[in-house]
Amino acid sequence: MSLKDKHPITLYNTLTKKKEQFEPIHQDHVGMYVCGPTVYNDVHLGNVRTFMSFDVIYRYLMYLGYKVRYVRNITDVGHLENDADEGEDKIAKKARLEQLEPMEIVQHYTNGFHNVLNQFNLLPPSIEPSATGHIIEQIEMVQELIKNGLAYEVNGSVYFDVTKYDKDHKYGKLSGRNIEEMMESGRMLDSQDEKRNKIDFAVWKKASPQHIMRWNSPWGQGFPGWHLECTVMSTKYLGDTFDIHGGGMDLVFPHHECEIAQSVGSKGKEPVKYWLHSNMLTVNGQKMSKSLGNSFLPHELFSGDHQLLERGYSPMVVRFFMLQSHYSSTLDFSNDALTAAEKGYKRLMDGFKISKALAYESGNVDADLEKKVLENISGLFQNMGDDFNTAKTLAVLFDITTMMNNLKSGNLKTGQLSKETFEDLIKHYQGFITEVLGLKEEQEGDTKLVDGVMDLLIKLRNDAKEAKNYALSDKIRDDLKAMGVTLKDGKEGTEYAID
Repeated sequence: MSLKDKHPITLYNTLTKKKEQFEPIHQDHVGMYVCGPTVYNDVHLGNVRTFMSFDVIYRYLMYLGYKVRYVRNITDVGHLENDADEGEDKIAKKARLEQLEPMEIVQHYTNGFHNVLNQFNLLPPSIEPSATGHIIEQIEMVQELIKNGLAYEVNGSVYFDVTKYDKDHKYGKLSGRNIEEMMESGRMLDSQDEKRNKIDFAVWKKASPQHIMRWNSPWGQGFPGWHLECTVMSTKYLGDTFDIHGGGMDLVFPHHECEIAQSVGSKGKEPVKYWLHSNMLTVNGQKMSKSLGNSFLPHELFSGDHQLLERGYSPMVVRFFMLQSHYSSTLDFSNDALTAAEKGYKRLMDGFKISKALAYESGNVDADLEKKVLENISGLFQNMGDDFNTAKTLAVLFDITTMMNNLKSGNLKTGQLSKETFEDLIKHYQGFITEVLGLKEEQEGDTKLVDGVMDLLIKLRNDAKEAKNYALSDKIRDDLKAMGVTLKDGKEGTEYAID
């Protein structure tokens, strides 16, 4: 029996508001789309958390043996200020301020986005389409919506008729919003007199004379609506209906709500089987935002160069920290939490190193230990299968880490397990750490230098002991202890731990 058949997945579907068993549309194949960044600025940690959450989901599906086509787009046009139908294009505005071509802005921040995700060890998607690369397809979908009577053109702009759509379909089913309440609360916009109803949204906008990014269309020169882009790119590469659509909770309305309406309106089908959404970040209990001065970029987190940070934290420590919380829960940044995560990450990676050095030696199988190990292995799959619960998965990995330490110390023997169970334990312990959770050993830069210096000091201390210069040997040990470094002498030699 394959891993995916043996270990079913349940996930929380934002559309149905309940947990459901995951059953892909096409057996053994999964199509997943995640809304990517609008590349007009540096990627922030809230973005990173969302992409990391779906990186883990992508990794776990592949670990189980699914063939996954993961599509994550680049928005390089059409995303206007305040996520509205009016205002300046975010990329065009940045280009004007920087006196650069819009595509220079796009390339610069796309490169930066990829660099940051690479530092956090995120896998690249299968396809990374851009909005500007799919203008023809977007125009075709607008034409389809007009043909179906669900969009109308006014003065070179085309709007989606939400009220008409709602007569046969439910607009608001993803977000739980009511169309009558939205009609009453909708804010007035400059283009309001063009719209039949205030909650109608643009699928194509006429370009004003000062608008830099524009394309020819049947309605004159203009550019696509932000919501339209994802509908077009997701269905182009994954089909009219696909398995998983992900993004941050802030995209549920209006972005994802509009995506559903456009797909149903043009194709006559529900576009997505399972909608998944990650939650936001907070800092010391407050929502992370630039206006509050508590927002920081990844490079500030790594260097510690921020007023709210006592010091810097490595990318893998931050990744570990984010994995300690379920993707749908809020995650609170604090120095204490990051420091605790650093200790947890180091303990886990120490266990990982031990597991790579262990060799099986036959002996008398301990039935109770065998049962416990099998339960732990099963627990890894059960927790990841329960809506991708990385926090509980880590808890099981720490149970196994304790076992690794006992195997190293000699309190337990590998022969107390059957060879098959031992091999499964090592395989899945290492596999969940690296392949599923995407954690890796950090041995570059400063860490490598520290290891080299410590190896030298340990050698000097050992030489002093052999020369019976115990005063020097003890001084090296005590001075290191005063600096927060503990030396541990064992059968395998001397190791160090940073307190």
